[in-house]
Amino acid sequence: MNRAAAAPPRASLVGRTMAAASTVGRMDGLMLVAIAALAVIGTMLVWSSTRTWAAGSTGLVKKHILNLVIGAVLAGTAAMVDHRALRVFAPLIYGATLIGLILVITPLGSTVNGAHSWIMLGGGFAFQPSEFAKLGLVLMLAMLLAQPARGTDRPRGFDVVIALVVSSFTMGLVMLQPDLGTTMIIGVITAGTIVVAGVRKRWIAGLTLSVIGAGVAVWFLDVLEPYQVARFTAFLNPASDPRGVGYNSTQSLIAIGSGEVFGKGLFGGGQTTGRFVPEQHTDFIFTVAGEEFGFLGSVTVVALLGVILLRGVRIARECDDRFGALMAGSIVCWLAFQSFVNIGMTIGIMPITGLPLPFVSYGGTATFANMIAFGLLQAIHMRRHPFQ
Repeated sequence: MNRAAAAPPRASLVGRTMAAASTVGRMDGLMLVAIAALAVIGTMLVWSSTRTWAAGSTGLVKKHILNLVIGAVLAGTAAMVDHRALRVFAPLIYGATLIGLILVITPLGSTVNGAHSWIMLGGGFAFQPSEFAKLGLVLMLAMLLAQPARGTDRPRGFDVVIALVVSSFTMGLVMLQPDLGTTMIIGVITAGTIVVAGVRKRWIAGLTLSVIGAGVAVWFLDVLEPYQVARFTAFLNPASDPRGVGYNSTQSLIAIGSGEVFGKGLFGGGQTTGRFVPEQHTDFIFTVAGEEFGFLGSVTVVALLGVILLRGVRIARECDDRFGALMAGSIVCWLAFQSFVNIGMTIGIMPITGLPLPFVSYGGTATFANMIAFGLLQAIHMRRHPFQ
């Protein structure tokens, strides 16, 4: 008998790549599809909101696509890394992000939309270190709180204190910019990681009272910039000055409401074409979805974000090592809060804080940070059991 004829056919390259044992085959496919769908929707929304004023009508959308491609490479690289190895490098990564935050408040930093948060790289490119500071903090907090106290499944009190000190350094540097939105996200990442770590209830109660006290102090000690105070004033009563501090909120609601159920169609939104809503390609991109894709399109965006968050929660619950579970849990807290604030400020239930919508808004550094976070979730999913 011919041995060559008896040998089973060799699997194709595509077949081997998609096999269950391969990297791609072990990824969370549903999350991957949701991310890809949001990227496509976001590209259409960025194109619609910039085509009347961006260079060559497709200038920014081309740059957005380039950012997505780079982000996809970063996500794939992060997914290939064994997340458990990152525990050793967490202090170095966190330290690097602190250096970036310090450089921003030096003459190297630049001010955009009232926040001194950027480092200009030339050629129309800019770098925002606070976006990567979120990732550095996620890794550092997970490392600090991953080791439980002897005989318990809770972190030691000393480790919780160190985690709060570490978070305070990051938060303080971001507040110096000042970037209130990112400061809020850092607070949520910290609180979420501590809660996921399983601290005692007295810690949670103490932290809650501390946050309330800090918020009151920030308000009455005039820590906020005038434009930030104006945003909160507009949130409480946007109708009081619809042409001034309440302009953004008022125009945002008009844009979303005019889309009704089915929307006006891509490129068909009058509010978007006329640029009545500021920063529609970044902070207010959800208004483009509401006006041009209507209620159904808006719900689709929310549903896709929900899929990502639910899959992230599942990854955190199924992970057998505490470091990975804490990483996944804090990333979910970060993305959930940022999505809620971004969408909430466009429909009038949250104050305007200048946060982009994850995986949808135009942006370079933010896109890279979000995609790396997605890659880390995939890395945890693929190695969710210790001996995999």
